[in-house]
Amino acid sequence: MSKVEEFLTPKEEQEIIAAIRTAEKNTSGEIRVHIEASSKKEHFERALEVFYLLKMGNTKDANAVLLYVAVNDKKFVIYGDKGINDVVPKNFWNATKDTIQTHFKRGNFKQGIVEGVLKAGEELQGHFPYQADDVDELSNEISKG
Repeated sequence: MSKVEEFLTPKEEQEIIAAIRTAEKNTSGEIRVHIEASSKKEHFERALEVFYLLKMGNTKDANAVLLYVAVNDKKFVIYGDKGINDVVPKNFWNATKDTIQTHFKRGNFKQGIVEGVLKAGEELQGHFPYQADDVDELSNEISKG
């Protein structure tokens, strides 16, 4: 079994998917999680590449967020689309990153991802509230590379 397969149990993956659904319930924003073993590229560059491979740049309001995790490299990136970065406070992603990092350092990977997803959802709700005609534009499933 690879480190990616060992990173989260199926039950933990379902808990993360449930957190994504919860986070998206009150916002038109979209959140995805991508996990892979490692990257030969700089991690931010790879996260940006994955963001576009997953077609996350196609949301109506440019309000998608990717949480990218490179398991073997022990690195993660939070990438928010232009619509989000134009309206959130400058330190928002740092606070979210700190929350995730605190849990990751303790080996609580699932909890770090869940809390990061929920924190992103709260911020999205303030700037991109749910509208009656909103549709879930992106899959909530965890993608793996």
